[in-house]
Amino acid sequence: MKTLLRIDASARRTDNDKSSYNSISKSLAQLFCDHWQAQNNLSKFIYRDLGDQAPPAITQDWIAAVFTPEELQSTEQQRLLALSDCLIDELQRADIILISTPMYNYGMPAALKAWFDQVIRINRTFSFDLKRGEFGFGEEGIRAGMNHLGPHIKTLSHYLGVEQFYEVRSEYQEFADERHRVSIEAASASLRELAQKI
Repeated sequence: MKTLLRIDASARRTDNDKSSYNSISKSLAQLFCDHWQAQNNLSKFIYRDLGDQAPPAITQDWIAAVFTPEELQSTEQQRLLALSDCLIDELQRADIILISTPMYNYGMPAALKAWFDQVIRINRTFSFDLKRGEFGFGEEGIRAGMNHLGPHIKTLSHYLGVEQFYEVRSEYQEFADERHRVSIEAASASLRELAQKI
């Protein structure tokens, strides 16, 4: 028996008086589920409507709880991670993940981003390997294609009347070594220069 986890991210519902107000992405997801159920009549469904109940944004205290070993977590830290634990449990029970989402302002809805932030969690869904690292997100860097933040903000800035866009970054934080110190110094120097230029 297969289990399908369905995540809907649209803020719209599918039961509006005017059908033109209905969520297209949710309607298409339901179409898939109906046909999938017909082929797999013993299937199980787990459903999350993030448009109706968005997970909270992560906070400093949430991050601290994530980096605290489970046996040392306080009651409050366990409370902060309870929803994350539940969402990760749903993922682990699923054989298939169906995500339906609109594109808002050239990116995913805030509710879907919040869901990803809750489930992509160190020591639960991934482990950090310092040999691999996470650096090189600049234009010529080895992970430039993974940098969705700068390009996304640049695209959205156009609608705010922004004519010139500057991106300054620091990297190697997780290594806490000389590369990180040099990166912070380079970013600081760039910002001082930029402050004089604009």
